Amino acid sequence: MESFLTDKIILEIRAGTGGEEASLFAADLARMYQKYALKKGWSFVILDYSFSDLKGYKTFIAEISGSGVYEALKNEAGVHRVQRVPKTEKSGRVHTSTAAVAILPEVSAKEIEINPQDIEISFFRSSGPGGQNVNKVETAVRIRHFPTGLVVASQSERSQARNRELALNILRAKLYEISKTKVGQQIENLRKNQIGSMERSEKIRTYNFPQDRITDHRLNKKFSHIEKILEGDLEPIVEAFRKKGGE
Repeated sequence: MESFLTDKIILEIRAGTGGEEASLFAADLARMYQKYALKKGWSFVILDYSFSDLKGYKTFIAEISGSGVYEALKNEAGVHRVQRVPKTEKSGRVHTSTAAVAILPEVSAKEIEINPQDIEISFFRSSGPGGQNVNKVETAVRIRHFPTGLVVASQSERSQARNRELALNILRAKLYEISKTKVGQQIENLRKNQIGSMERSEKIRTYNFPQDRITDHRLNKKFSHIEKILEGDLEPIVEAFRKKGGE
């Protein structure tokens, strides 16, 4: 029996190869999962993020909770590749960029114990687009875990105590991933099966805008209506994985 909660996950998205276009694609994916969660009636709480110059996401972390969320989204983990003409492209050329998605099951406090002496907790003001401080008090929380070097943060809530709780949830999820790896493995390789090196060749899914086609390379299956799927209509892909699992 797995020692994690199947009704709560940590979603992590990181812009990969492709500069500003990769960060804009990361923002598209974040919006897709948020809208899909809304359609499913799940809770979607943005925990931490960092913006690019064009207001795309360099990093994005959220907590999603609801019935069956892990089973529905576990296959989203990996490198997503987009092929389209970027907003920054003046000559109309199609570019290929990537964003990496990690789906981390949230772990209960009793499963992963964190020694208070192993962490450093600091506080800062939460930020909005462009990096401006949106709160006058330091309610956002950052936690550094000395044994692993992991740094996590939460800035979504107005309460410092709630942000501390959410940051600890992220840390537990990541420590759980570490606990499943072999002793001595490098931290940067911990989620290699999900994120890889974020190169264009390491992809689980390709979003081809000129041909209005999404190809999932594990299912060897194609889906049309990219814009509709990015607006949260993810069910056809989720259902295709369910059918494959039931074969």
